[in-house]
Amino acid sequence: MQQAPKITRRKLSDEVFDRLYEMIETGHFRPGDTLPSERELMDSYGVGRPAIREAMQALERIGLVEINHGQRPKVLQPTATGLFSQIDLTARHMLASSSQSLEQLKEARIFFELGMVEKAAGQASAADIAHLRELLEQQRGHLNKDAQAFIEIDMAFHTGIAGITRNPIFMATSQAMLGWLARFHSSLLHWEGNEDITIMEHAKIIDCIEQGEKGAAVEEMRKHLARARLLYCLSN
Repeated sequence: MQQAPKITRRKLSDEVFDRLYEMIETGHFRPGDTLPSERELMDSYGVGRPAIREAMQALERIGLVEINHGQRPKVLQPTATGLFSQIDLTARHMLASSSQSLEQLKEARIFFELGMVEKAAGQASAADIAHLRELLEQQRGHLNKDAQAFIEIDMAFHTGIAGITRNPIFMATSQAMLGWLARFHSSLLHWEGNEDITIMEHAKIIDCIEQGEKGAAVEEMRKHLARARLLYCLSN
């Protein structure tokens, strides 16, 4: 008879976590609700304070509850931004330790940006266009003056295009991708000495979005991203 795998004994905190997670997932506790006190949970589950605290900390790490000193934990509304914040450190480690992962991120960013600008060109409002043009003017204000501010507005410009889709997952994805690229290769977002070209390219992209020309918007974005990547490659 083949030996069966041994039954492992689980930590009490894991059991508490599972029960609380299920209650949150099924809607017994909804966003904005407070969870029972430590004492109430200890009495209800028949476990000690350490098990309750470990379970709460695990729920906090995955963004399901907020813990403030002296208050009962509060259930949070999950968001796409919160989801990416949970994997941020892991993503940074992966990108820092693997050149292949970084190249894959660059490729994914291009694919994503082209999709976002095409969608934006089909549904941008006058307010959206005004916001992008305001960002463009802010970039002009930092031209050849403040490189870091120029990069930050560059990121806001691309995130702004994602925001036009009205899809919070797209916007959170844009923020995460650009944040990781800025950390490892800010030259992919900005190229010193070519700021005026970046501004010119951004202006063309805005014009295409405003006119609803999806194909032209995609092509202008493609050229914009290709130039940045080519300049980066030439520098290495």
